[in-house]
Amino acid sequence: MGSKIGTEKIMREDGYLYFVGKDGYVWRVPMKHNKRGSKKKVGTQKVDKKRGHLYYVGDDGYVYQAKMKNA
Repeated sequence: MGSKIGTEKIMREDGYLYFVGKDGYVWRVPMKHNKRGSKKKVGTQKVDKKRGHLYYVGDDGYVYQAKMKNA
């Protein structure tokens, strides 16, 4: 679906949601069932975000970019 743009591998843990924030870094936040977690920046690589693209952390731990259809 998307193309891999990140070179840094993010080690994912159970109970957390991973996303690329407005600042371009990868963040993790606890899911609703994870009561002990806290929000934390986990990546050191900054992604230059473009308008009309979606950014996400794939199953392999790398950041991907996909073009949105209606943007």
